[in-house]
Amino acid sequence: MSSNDSLNTLSTLEVNGKTFHYHSLPKAAEQLKSIGDVSKLPTSMKVLLENLLRNEDGSTVSKEDIEAIGHWLKERKSDREIQYRPARVLMQDFTGVPAVVDLAAMRDAVAKAGQDPNQINPLSAVDLVIDHSVMVDKFATPEAFKENVRIEMERNFERYQFLRWGQNAFENFRVVPPGTGICHQVNLEYLAKVAWTKEQDGKTYVMPDTLVGTDSHTTMINGLGVLGWGVGGIEAEAAMLGQPVSMLIPEVIGFRMTGKLPEGVTATDLVLTVTQMLRKHGVVGKFVEFYGPGLDNLPLADRATIGNMAPEYGATCGFFPVDQETLRYLELSGRDQDTIDLVEAYAKAQGMWRETGNEPVFTDSLELDLSTVEASLAGPKRPQDRVGMPQLGAAFDLVLESSGQGAEKEKSVPVKGKDYSLSHGDVVIAAITSCTNTSNPSVLMAAGLVAKKAIEKGLNRKPWVKSSLAPGSKVVTDYLAKAGFTQYLDKLGFNLVGYGCTTCIGNSGPLPDEITDAIREGNLTVSSVLSGNRNFEGRIHQDVKANWLASPPLVVAYALAGTTRIDLSKDPLGDDQNGNPVYLKDIWPSSSEIAEAVQFVDGDMFRREYGEVFKGDDEWRSIPIGEGKTYNWSDDSTYVKNPPYFIGIDKPLAGLGDVNDARVLAVFGDTITTDHISPAGSIKPDSPAGKYLQENGVAVKDFNSYGSRRGNHEVMMRGTFANIRIKNQMLDGVEGGYTRHVPSGKEMSIYDAAMLYQKEQTPLVVLAGKEYGTGSSRDWAAKGTTLLGVKAVIAESFERIHRSNLVGMGVLPLQFMDGEGVQAHGLKGDEQISIVGINDNLKPGQMLKVQAKKADGSTAEFEVKCRIDTGNELEYYRSGGILHYVLRQMLK
Repeated sequence: MSSNDSLNTLSTLEVNGKTFHYHSLPKAAEQLKSIGDVSKLPTSMKVLLENLLRNEDGSTVSKEDIEAIGHWLKERKSDREIQYRPARVLMQDFTGVPAVVDLAAMRDAVAKAGQDPNQINPLSAVDLVIDHSVMVDKFATPEAFKENVRIEMERNFERYQFLRWGQNAFENFRVVPPGTGICHQVNLEYLAKVAWTKEQDGKTYVMPDTLVGTDSHTTMINGLGVLGWGVGGIEAEAAMLGQPVSMLIPEVIGFRMTGKLPEGVTATDLVLTVTQMLRKHGVVGKFVEFYGPGLDNLPLADRATIGNMAPEYGATCGFFPVDQETLRYLELSGRDQDTIDLVEAYAKAQGMWRETGNEPVFTDSLELDLSTVEASLAGPKRPQDRVGMPQLGAAFDLVLESSGQGAEKEKSVPVKGKDYSLSHGDVVIAAITSCTNTSNPSVLMAAGLVAKKAIEKGLNRKPWVKSSLAPGSKVVTDYLAKAGFTQYLDKLGFNLVGYGCTTCIGNSGPLPDEITDAIREGNLTVSSVLSGNRNFEGRIHQDVKANWLASPPLVVAYALAGTTRIDLSKDPLGDDQNGNPVYLKDIWPSSSEIAEAVQFVDGDMFRREYGEVFKGDDEWRSIPIGEGKTYNWSDDSTYVKNPPYFIGIDKPLAGLGDVNDARVLAVFGDTITTDHISPAGSIKPDSPAGKYLQENGVAVKDFNSYGSRRGNHEVMMRGTFANIRIKNQMLDGVEGGYTRHVPSGKEMSIYDAAMLYQKEQTPLVVLAGKEYGTGSSRDWAAKGTTLLGVKAVIAESFERIHRSNLVGMGVLPLQFMDGEGVQAHGLKGDEQISIVGINDNLKPGQMLKVQAKKADGSTAEFEVKCRIDTGNELEYYRSGGILHYVLRQMLK
């Protein structure tokens, strides 16, 4: 807790006979009233203010940082960077495995230095939920769930063995086994406390529950009044190890809601409307906070749906303050009464309780009357491109026009061995999936009701549709069964396929061969309809070009219709037993029917399903694991390898020195994203990573994905800068991860060139344009860069988090002066680059000199700005990176 408490805010709160200590915002408001009325701050900003009050230490958090929140009220924005410490960290398995690999490698390093490896443990609470590895291999059969779990366990055995060891070896680290649910829903239904408590010096402290997560949809928890957002793996590891997260004091955009949703309109329709509005307004890097009387009519599951899609509308978070509805949900989801009472008492004591009519000040605001929302989808490739349901057919025709297929709208291809043909716009995937909607009982009960009414009318899904149900938790299947809807969903082919993130992240599994053949033979533009949050090009399935986000009941409806070239407001879905047309309105449930079904959800379901949430099934518990404090790395593993980051960590730290005669690994233009830099998606057989796997006895069919192999640096470094769309300006007109090895003049993969330079003991630099490092998948974008031997990246500007990640991995980010860049200095990539002025007196933001010796013997000299921005970052860089810094502190 605060070692300074310069505003004297420490207070006590009595709840149910227990005393809690906390840092009081009303007391801070008294002290800061000359600066501004902090009681008028948005609630999300109050959470940041409390965090600074509690962590004030005079170095990472100063009194000036606290006062800067007060000054925010005048400008409604700030350019001040603060150090924020979340209470806990949430991970999913794709991004969690490399973090646990790093912890295990740190334990090895400590043991080699002759000290106790048990020193290495997360200092913040960490929960890792295995939810990203199940694929829809089997579907539309009662055996689908069992079979998919069996295949998942086989495919990922090495990773799961490693995580099982971590579950036993580390303190403050819990693993939710596969087949349990999606991390965001498990967080909402069980892990989150809203008011977090901590024991220290014999006292119990209470504070807002806050977190960062290694998945962008961590924002879902903001629906419960818990401030959280997604970060890269390096920031998450730093937070785990007690290091603060650097962030700018954000702008906060208010989103005022009035009225209530009309009959027949779902939470999904609302979130697609909100996403479209906020994308248009522009909220990238900002907080969004929802307020207004409309919140009185918004159930918590609907709030969580809106919070979930913050990455799609571009905000850091979409926050809902704590109110009576929060308490109702905590009770419904089986939280104990003491927790609920503490949440209410603490929120009210801190002025964080939402009262209708009491509205804070914002940087800017928007307004939506909920009664104006209509049934909607979004697509074909961006979540913000909302389409009203009646306009979907016309929107699909535009897709055909833009792809040059407008003249062949009626084209159809017979499907081999079947009595039907496939046409443009046909729905080949209908998936009730993803964290966004499968936490929401109202839309899932609506899907069950649509299925029941469809079966009663004699309708069925079209035979070319691959249908699946992948809920976010086991509670969902409990309440669907209790309401009597499971049998109807099963009859339509929406059998349970797994509990996890499936179709939405591209784990849709293969289409039947005959469907794939027809699509490819006719070059057909076919559709998927999914209740997810992401529909980017190529993400859902490589053969499906148009992907539409929709509510679960609409997913069922489009599976019945079999096509997206339809207006469901007036075109029939099919015929009933008597040959009469059946329309969507005939099977669409009323709000009262949905509300009646939602009554089947009760707290006992949550208590039962989460009673032994960390235990796992027999198969999980039977995975053999070593009992050692350090991990027994297998030389044969192609999934989990001991990374070379910490070699020499037990030796004294060398001083900082200039970079001399470096070669340029690549020259990039503007807006190179971390998705360009970091390996993602499928592994090509002829790529460096593919060749490595084959050399190590892995068949192409068993490659799995880069995501599943993020615990193996050998795979990941070979995939760094290997994106098929990346363009290195050292090569004319060549796309993909290639470069020229300058001394020999040979063209080769970036990985091969980097290894050749390492053999020649030549340091490397990367040159780039504006906005270097935008995007997600951030941890390996920095880790891969350092493993290839890159000492510095010189760019016109950096995305904030990637810049800090480069520093966190010991790579120096340098910025060209305004108006300068690669072209202005006549750089081509064949120069020898020296960076002068890097020494033990280096300061944040210092100017450094670059000398570029050109092939013709001339030299270009220019200044660049060192983008190590804070004293903390400088300490990380001196140590070789953030993990090295933490490790050296421990070894002291």
